[in-house]
Amino acid sequence: MTSARTLEPAWVVLPTYNEAGNIERFVEAVRAVLPESAHLLIVDDSSPDGTGKIADRLASEHPNVAVLHRTRKEGLGPAYIAGFRRALAEGAALVLEMDSDFSHDPSHLPAMLTAAERADLVIGSRYVPGGGVEDWGPVRRVISRGGSTYARLVLGLSVHDLTAGFKCFRREVLETLDLDAIASRGYAFQVEITYRTIQHGFKVVEVPIVFRDRQVGDSKIDASVIAEAFWRVPQLRFGRRAPR
Repeated sequence: MTSARTLEPAWVVLPTYNEAGNIERFVEAVRAVLPESAHLLIVDDSSPDGTGKIADRLASEHPNVAVLHRTRKEGLGPAYIAGFRRALAEGAALVLEMDSDFSHDPSHLPAMLTAAERADLVIGSRYVPGGGVEDWGPVRRVISRGGSTYARLVLGLSVHDLTAGFKCFRREVLETLDLDAIASRGYAFQVEITYRTIQHGFKVVEVPIVFRDRQVGDSKIDASVIAEAFWRVPQLRFGRRAPR
């Protein structure tokens, strides 16, 4: 479903919760590799560590940085959907999502944008040739790769990195999807939105990235996030949409 329409401007949506130790350096790193027409939207879920205040200062210093404050922590999925809606309302042609803790290297952004010229959804993939993971122990490697393999098998998809959180959507994808129907709150959101994109016939490509574990702050993955991903996948394929 790719078209020849312009691919500018691009908006990068950055959900944050307690990222005060990363957000300023990360915003500068992202701005350094993107064209001047690109925008950054920080979606903060009322971080108690002051992330939102730092984000407001960055927005006051840079005209292409904006902040969306949310009243409470509701999970990754709702934060991204709120950010997507804001980016679309502001006229984004491309909408990117990525972690704001340097686990997704901003240096990969130009390759993501280039790949969007031939695809509707670009996935920054750890599990295609040239991709990889650094700084992870064996348990987390097994959980991540096993989760992607499990989702691929249950959903019958060929995408290698279904749990990837580094993505670039063409505007048409997000306009076509029923964002209200996406029920996943944690990292299962990444599987669900890719699955629904493929269901609608959009073209998906994977480009290799190297994922690095965060050096500052705490991971947001816990047992409840893993559990949701485990049961949500077969529910997507075989069951009715569960209530939020």
